[in-house]
Amino acid sequence: MRDRLGEHAGLEKGELTGPNPVDRGKYGSKIHLITERTGLPLSVGISGANLHDSQALEPLVRGIPPIRSRRGPRRRRPAKLHADKGYDYNHLRRWLSGRGIRHRIARRGIETSQRLGRHRWTIERTMFWLAGCRRLHRRYERKAGHFLAFTSIVCTLICYHRLTK
Repeated sequence: MRDRLGEHAGLEKGELTGPNPVDRGKYGSKIHLITERTGLPLSVGISGANLHDSQALEPLVRGIPPIRSRRGPRRRRPAKLHADKGYDYNHLRRWLSGRGIRHRIARRGIETSQRLGRHRWTIERTMFWLAGCRRLHRRYERKAGHFLAFTSIVCTLICYHRLTK
C-alpha cells in the first residue's frame, strides 16, 4: 500500500523512530553519544525514542575509532567509562570488564545521580551543543542515515571549534 507521497505506509514515520514514552507517544529519535573527558564526541548513534539507553551502549563502544596518543600505541577503547542508572545491568558490566574497560555506573535504588554530577556535566554540555543546532532539534529526515550524517557533521564541527581554541 502506498500513500500520496509514494512512500510505503509502514515507513511514513521514518527509519529508526519510535513512540516516545514520555511525550504522549509522539514518534521521535534519540541521539546516543560517548564523549571523552573534556566533552569531545567520540562515538555517536541514533535510535528510536522507545529504545532503552542500555541497548545502545555496546554499538557505541564498538564505534569508538582508534585514538592516537603521544605516549604509546593507539588506544582502541577508553580506560574508564562513567554512566548513569540507565546502564545499570550486570550483562553490561561484564561486557565492559571483558573488554578491559573500568566502569563507574550508578546503581539503581542505591546511589543518587548526584555523585556522577562532576562527570556527567561534560556529556550534558555536549548534548546541549548538539541541541543548539536547529537541524537536530527536530528530526526532519525520514532516512536514518541522513539524520545520522547531520549529527556526525555537528559532532565534527564541535571538535573543530574546540580544538582551534
